[in-house]
Amino acid sequence: MEELEMKKEEAVDAELPLDKNVRLMSPTRMVVRRFFRSRLSIIGLIMVVSLFLFSFVGPLVYTQWGEIELDESGKTEYASSVTTYTVDGEEYTVRQTTEKYLKDNFLSAPSSEHILGTDNEGYDVFVRLMYGGRISLIVSFIAVFLITILGVVLGGIAGYFGGAIDNIIMRICDVLMCLPGVPILLIISTILDASDIDAKYRIYLLMIYLTFISWTGTARLVRGQILSLREQEYMVAAEAMGYSTSRKIFKHLVPNVMPQLIVQMTLSLGSMILYEATLSYLNLGVKAPYAAWGTMINIISTNQDVLQNHWYVWVPAGICIVIAVLGFNFVGDGLRDALDPKGRR
Repeated sequence: MEELEMKKEEAVDAELPLDKNVRLMSPTRMVVRRFFRSRLSIIGLIMVVSLFLFSFVGPLVYTQWGEIELDESGKTEYASSVTTYTVDGEEYTVRQTTEKYLKDNFLSAPSSEHILGTDNEGYDVFVRLMYGGRISLIVSFIAVFLITILGVVLGGIAGYFGGAIDNIIMRICDVLMCLPGVPILLIISTILDASDIDAKYRIYLLMIYLTFISWTGTARLVRGQILSLREQEYMVAAEAMGYSTSRKIFKHLVPNVMPQLIVQMTLSLGSMILYEATLSYLNLGVKAPYAAWGTMINIISTNQDVLQNHWYVWVPAGICIVIAVLGFNFVGDGLRDALDPKGRR
């Protein structure tokens, strides 16, 4: 059966007559087959799924420590001091004992109690790695989803109507593309520092700003595709049938742009994860005591001892970022090849 389906796909790609015994394959099934035929696509999918399981299922399995739970298994130390003084010619000696509580489990090496050790505050690195993955993945997906929605709506309107509406939307895109991203993020971060907003939700507000200035690329892509599609025969037929404008845009034009959008969304996820990690590294994103991959790496910018002697504090977060970006890029490349109607491999 598999051999027959392969023959059918090759015949379709080469525009050859089909054998009567060969069953037709749906376009969706053909795309799936092409996607899973690529080893890099499978590797990327495994990497992405593994990160999701690690970040969302891991904390449900590994419950020994919490995200903001300090390891305070410290010890009490007693320090003695001796003071000698003279009163009326007589010498007196006073011994004082002070009690000091020390945390003896910060920057501890990996062990059975802490799989990846603890950081400079006494938090479990392994647990924070999982919760940090939640933040990075959720924020990236939300941002890419909102960027796609804005880009499709505004790009579709600009491409379909053209004229003054097209000029207005494209000039807005030009203005937004000229905005300096990092300086404005610094200003917004300073404003958020002065407010009473929970540190856990700061990164979401910053990603809303990133969404506001990042939809322009998607809008230009959708506009360009619709400009070439709106003159096709099926659009002339839709016009003759009297379909509404919204139906023609979102039912006939946008679905034909979806393959390009899916690929762009997949590749944008990797870029967005890097952006979120950069914001957290610059201390503009998630604030302590909450975790993010960029925040976990940020420690090396202020503590050279951790950089040189405690690799287990920051290296795992860097590895997770690399795996996430590579995974999404591999999946995006696989989808691009699978959705290419002229592709034969």
